[in-house]
Amino acid sequence: MTHRSVRSERRWYRLITTVAAVVVLGVVAVVGVRWLAHHTDVLPLSTPWGPDCAVWVDGEQVRLDRDQAQRATTAAAVSVQGDSAPIAAPDTSDVPDSVTTLLEEGPEEDAGPSLTCRSTKDPELRVQEDLEPSGLTARAQHLKDGMEEHFSGLSLGGYHPGGYDTGHGEDSAHYEGRAIDVFYRPVNEENRREGWVMAHWLIAHAPDYEIDVIIFDDKIWSTYYPSLGWRHYEADPDNEILRHLDHVHVDVQRGAETSDGG
Repeated sequence: MTHRSVRSERRWYRLITTVAAVVVLGVVAVVGVRWLAHHTDVLPLSTPWGPDCAVWVDGEQVRLDRDQAQRATTAAAVSVQGDSAPIAAPDTSDVPDSVTTLLEEGPEEDAGPSLTCRSTKDPELRVQEDLEPSGLTARAQHLKDGMEEHFSGLSLGGYHPGGYDTGHGEDSAHYEGRAIDVFYRPVNEENRREGWVMAHWLIAHAPDYEIDVIIFDDKIWSTYYPSLGWRHYEADPDNEILRHLDHVHVDVQRGAETSDGG
């Protein structure tokens, strides 16, 4: 056999083994995500590539691009609010009816999370220390304005003119003016479902508002583990507030320190 033939065979061997490895990894990823979906409370994305968002409908994953997810969650918010909605519903004709219905009504047996999206931290963001008159950073104020633009009659808290220095957990984003609580009281099934409409809207719009963490109803999503989606949130099982059963907590990214400490 000539040296040229040997080199050619080696190239083909490397190509075949590479393709085989990719196929195996893909199969493992799909099997793994199905196992997670059926055996844990994690609502993950199937793979780290492809559209940013996914909705689980009757155990099957429907992938949505970011724009579809934003329009679908906004339409759900408008539907839930009825005549009090401050905006009109966007066009969702390119989104499956099963998805829009699920986002509006929630699963029959359990409200829970239905939509998850993948978002990461923006490395270009810098720390904001100055607070707006509301007691929020400019990023958090932008998020508050966005929520109030899409939702009417919100019960908001977790911030105060001048900022908070007590009343929240250690290292809480509330102390930096980066966090907002959206209350859904009392704790009941109707308010729980409305809370998930808000949580889904927030996760779909996370990149637009530099959102970092969302916590609600014993679940947490964050930019720290974006592909894992919603995960179980550990808290005192006897404390509705710490479990975030009565409110959706959302905070924006802190940003990175600059070389001069700014």
